[in-house]
Amino acid sequence: MGSPHRLTGLVCLTAAVTVCAGLAACSSTPAPSSSASAAGKTLVMESSPETAITQAFNPFVATQAAYGMGATGLIYEPLIQFDLAAPPKYYPWLATGYKWSNGGKSITFTIRQGVKWNNGTAFTPADVAFTYNMLKSNSAVNLAGLAITSVSTAGDTVTVNFSSPQYTNLEQIAGVGIVPKAIWSKVSNPATFTDPNPVGTGPYELKSFTPQGFTLKKNPYYWQASKVKVANVYFPVYTSNTGALSALFSGTIDWTGNFIPGLQKDFVDKAPAYHHFWEAAGGTNSLFPNLNKWPTNQLAVRKAINLAVNRSVVASEGEAGLENPVLNATGLTLPTFNAWSGPVASKTNSATANATAAKAVLKAAGYKLNSSGFFEKNGKVVSITLTDPSAYTDYAEDCSIVAGELKAAGIDATFSGQAVTTWDADVADGDFQLTMHWSNGGLTPYNMYDGWLDSALYNPKSATGDFEGLKDPALDADLAKLGGAATTAEQTADLVPLEDYVAANLPIIPMTTASEWFEYNSQNFVGWPTQSDPYETGQPSGTNNGPGSGTDEVVILHLSPRK
Repeated sequence: MGSPHRLTGLVCLTAAVTVCAGLAACSSTPAPSSSASAAGKTLVMESSPETAITQAFNPFVATQAAYGMGATGLIYEPLIQFDLAAPPKYYPWLATGYKWSNGGKSITFTIRQGVKWNNGTAFTPADVAFTYNMLKSNSAVNLAGLAITSVSTAGDTVTVNFSSPQYTNLEQIAGVGIVPKAIWSKVSNPATFTDPNPVGTGPYELKSFTPQGFTLKKNPYYWQASKVKVANVYFPVYTSNTGALSALFSGTIDWTGNFIPGLQKDFVDKAPAYHHFWEAAGGTNSLFPNLNKWPTNQLAVRKAINLAVNRSVVASEGEAGLENPVLNATGLTLPTFNAWSGPVASKTNSATANATAAKAVLKAAGYKLNSSGFFEKNGKVVSITLTDPSAYTDYAEDCSIVAGELKAAGIDATFSGQAVTTWDADVADGDFQLTMHWSNGGLTPYNMYDGWLDSALYNPKSATGDFEGLKDPALDADLAKLGGAATTAEQTADLVPLEDYVAANLPIIPMTTASEWFEYNSQNFVGWPTQSDPYETGQPSGTNNGPGSGTDEVVILHLSPRK
């Protein structure tokens, strides 16, 4: 699917998180001090604690440290950059333009001329064609699962062909990091290639590497050289969330992307002139009910849950006020997807809990309160266990809050915290009742609804989407129609039956926005994206190879040292 992982640990990081078991034993490598950072024009960036790093920069291996830390997105570039804070806005990049044909089954990119790799050799359309053919032949590096049938070149253009319309898949297609044919054609297995000395077209190249951190420096051949005002980018290694948090609070990190409870008090208020954050809404957090297990497979129970939850409390307490209640019953993330929001205004959920209304729904459906104060039907108590990783502290708090609210509505609900690996496995194989989960992000709402409703993604042993287990051929047909819609207006119209279904049948129960986590210290550098200037989300882990994330390259090209 290519969906971004929204991981929330003690500090909630946007890439793979390592939670240190014994905080007293945790260590971190200090980054340069703020004064040294400013003097040397080195920006310090942190996105993912790592227990250890190796000199590996393969842009197609999401488990490598450099990928999660956001470094590969500054070395390898895509054909198009996308502003996921204000879709469908995009920026032509290694391609100057694109054109669909064959009913959306073919896309032709016009490749930018005059670009060089950081080793000084020319970037050509042949490199682009090679990259897409490599994805076609190697599923392990085809991170977005692109169903490419063929690739061809003609002059300065490259055409990529597919078996079905791809209009709503532009981000996954054009967001692929392009690699040089001269180097990668000699690689026997692109999925295991470490790529220790990466050659890309991006604004930075590797300067130095140690197990404690690495530094990128300006690429002297960069095609937008005048925009590169930050001389160096340092990526320190922090072995725990707490180490990264301490470094941010002490002023040794310029740019990070973490879930931080008490962010205003503990970070912003300490230096309000320089300490800032903006958590753009990248998607929707929802309760996922298992549609193949009782009682969450009962519509009346799902309706009662929907009425019983207090979205305002979940947002303000569970998500520390950093995410907003989603009151749109269709789950469409607003304001991010305002361009598609026409028909959804009348479909709303309440911000507050209504236990009385929830009880009325269950009573009308034939459920009766037992002597313990919980509803039951045919001798079975409406008992629900909410599960999420204990390490995802915001989700754990969300579920604890929801469990209390459901009890007030006569549902015997409890929260059970799990290990991340256990929860991942349980969600994938349908071994759960109710869980809080993020949505797919992307350039259009298609990715979100596809992740929620596409039965092709459901497998009782290893689901990659549709985790609730929905199987509805009519919805699959609606998704296919949406995928073939070429314009925003057509997509908005084709979304309606999907939105109506979500609002009426609650296969997922929308709760809060899902943030693109972004905090920064502007003492050394200025030009950051903000809510009033949303040129990008600011999430520092975006690499363009993991669709649904922001892109750190667009941000860093807007930055300059504070004078």
